[in-house]
Amino acid sequence: MLQLTGTPPCLMKAWKMHEHELYCWLFRKVGNEADADDLIQETFLRAIRQQGKFCDVVNARAWLFEVARHLVIDKGRRQRACTPVPDEFSIQDSVPEVIDSLAGCLPRILDKMAEADRNILTLCNLEGMKHTEFAVLNGITLAAAKSRLLWARERLHQQLSRDCQVRVDESDHVCYFTPL
Repeated sequence: MLQLTGTPPCLMKAWKMHEHELYCWLFRKVGNEADADDLIQETFLRAIRQQGKFCDVVNARAWLFEVARHLVIDKGRRQRACTPVPDEFSIQDSVPEVIDSLAGCLPRILDKMAEADRNILTLCNLEGMKHTEFAVLNGITLAAAKSRLLWARERLHQQLSRDCQVRVDESDHVCYFTPL
């Protein structure tokens, strides 16, 4: 059991009641004792940092589990494994061709779009103008500029889908298109 002098009695009472359950939950989530030990200690330290404010927590168990849950999530993010792609699956040589082909669709599509859409897409997306600059340049509010850009992007997406058969996957990455 963790303990620190000067710890508020309300925290110690809550900790004694929930430490074992919390540790078991952490162990199930992370799968090993060392990580569960680290996470339970960090949970306790975060509770201690609350000092007297911890006594105002209505549901101490829920608070402790919520802190522990966030620590597990953060740990998972830090430890995400990167799996190298085998050489036979490498597409780096074909990527420039794909990009060049897809880029060939864009000028044709932009030419077909309304001037206002073409203007905002060219300035903000292709040339990197900030939304605020575009708003000032056109005498509109920032919200209006963002809205116009959003709608222009939607119309561009529809036109690319129609004319170049661009298809995107669930992550919004291009997975298919016809370059002609």
